[in-house]
Amino acid sequence: MTGYNTESLEKITHVKMPFGKYRGIKLINLPESYVIWLYMNRLPDGELGVLLSELYEIKVNGLESLVKSMSL
Repeated sequence: MTGYNTESLEKITHVKMPFGKYRGIKLINLPESYVIWLYMNRLPDGELGVLLSELYEIKVNGLESLVKSMSL
C-alpha cells in the first residue's frame, strides 16, 4: 500500500463520521456511494477532509478489505 501514511490508515479504520446521516459510523464502513458523493461535492476542511479523500481512493480502487485487515 505504497503512498498511504500508516497513521492515516489507522485513523480511517477507527475515526467515526462526526456529522450527517452516517454520524457515528467508522470512516472505513461508510458506503462507497456516500464517500464518492462527498468527494464530488465538497470534502470538509482539515484532517477529516484529508482522511475522506484517502478513503475515496481506497474505496474506488478496491483496497477496502486490505485496510480492514490491517486493523485486526
